[in-house]
Amino acid sequence: MKTGIIGLPQVGKTSLFKILTKARIEDRGYSNPREAHLGMAKVPDERLDKLSDLYQPKKTIYATVEYTDVAALSQEALKETGFLANLRNVDALIHVVRAFEDDSIPHEKGSLDPLRDIRNVDFDLILSDLGQVEKRMERVAKDLKKGRTSELEQESALLVRCKEMLEQEKPLRELEMTAAEKKLIRGFMFLSQKPILYVLNISESESLGADLEAAVAKYNLTEVATRPNAGATAICGKVEAELADMPEDEAADFLGSYGLTESGLHRLIRKSYELLGLISFFTVGEDENRAWTVPFNSRAQEAAGAIHSDLEKHFIRAETIHWDTLLEAGSEAAARATGKLRLEGKDYLVQDGDVMHIRHSG
Repeated sequence: MKTGIIGLPQVGKTSLFKILTKARIEDRGYSNPREAHLGMAKVPDERLDKLSDLYQPKKTIYATVEYTDVAALSQEALKETGFLANLRNVDALIHVVRAFEDDSIPHEKGSLDPLRDIRNVDFDLILSDLGQVEKRMERVAKDLKKGRTSELEQESALLVRCKEMLEQEKPLRELEMTAAEKKLIRGFMFLSQKPILYVLNISESESLGADLEAAVAKYNLTEVATRPNAGATAICGKVEAELADMPEDEAADFLGSYGLTESGLHRLIRKSYELLGLISFFTVGEDENRAWTVPFNSRAQEAAGAIHSDLEKHFIRAETIHWDTLLEAGSEAAARATGKLRLEGKDYLVQDGDVMHIRHSG
C-alpha cells in the first residue's frame, strides 16, 4: 500500500519524507515533475514491542508503509503525464500544510493560512478529476450510440454523479458508492477519491506538546478533518529532524522536555496506516515476532495468505488470541490451559492486534 506526500512549495514536504523513510536524497529541487522519491517507513507498534519482551525472539519485524514524495503541487504539474502517473499510483494522500513562521522561507501565497492552502490543493485535484470525467463521458456517450450495454449505462450514470459532485467543488472521496461502483471506476485512479490526511507542519515552541494537540482546532481544520475518508494531525518538522539523528534514549528525554511521549512521526505513520483501512495481526515465536498487514474485515484464510499463499490454500484453522489477553496469561501454554486460546475457522474476521498460529495441511 502506497501513500503519496503532496503539498505546495516550501512546506517541509521532502524533509518530512526523508525523516519518515530515512531516505538519503540530495537537498535539491526536482529537475522535472516526473521525478518521485520512494521509501519505506516502519509502523511503530507498542503491542509488538511488548510481545517481543515476552518472547525474546531473534528478530522483531514491524509492518511497513511505502511513501512516495512527488514534486510540489501546481496546476502545471497536474498537466504533466509523469507527475499524474506518480500520484495516481498511490492508495492515499498526505497533504503537508505549512503552519510555521519563517521569514527566510517566503510562503508562496504571501501569508500563512492552512485552510486556504488545503482548499486550493483540493480544488486542483478536483479540477484534474473533472477533466478526466468529462473526457470519459464523451467516450461513453459515443459507445452508447453504437450499442447499449448495462455496464456502459451504469458507468454513464456513475460518471454523471461524479461530475455533479466535482462541479460542486466536492472531492470524490465524499461520494457514497457501492463496492460494485467503486470497482467500475477503479481504473481511473481519481485523485480526489483517495483518502487524505492533512498534516500541519507547525513552529517549534516550548509548549510544543500542547500546541500539537491544539493545532487542528487552532487552524480551523476540524470540519475538513472529519469529512469522509479524511483526517488531520500536526507535527513539528524542525523537532522531528533533530529527533531523527538522536539515539533512542536521548530522543525520549528530548521529547519529554517538550511534554511529548512520542514523536509526531509515529502518530503520522499510524494515522496513514488507519487511513488506508489497514490492521495488524501478529505471529510470534522464538525466531521472530512479526506484524502482518491486512485490510480491515479480512477473513482468517485471507490473513493466512498474507503470510504465504500456501497457508491460504491449505488453511485448516487459526489458533487465535488477542495480544493483551496473551500478555495477561503470561504464555501460550497458560492461555491454552485456561481456554483463552481459540480455534477459528476460515471465515473468522481478523481483529486488529490478534496473535495467530495458522494450522494447515501439506
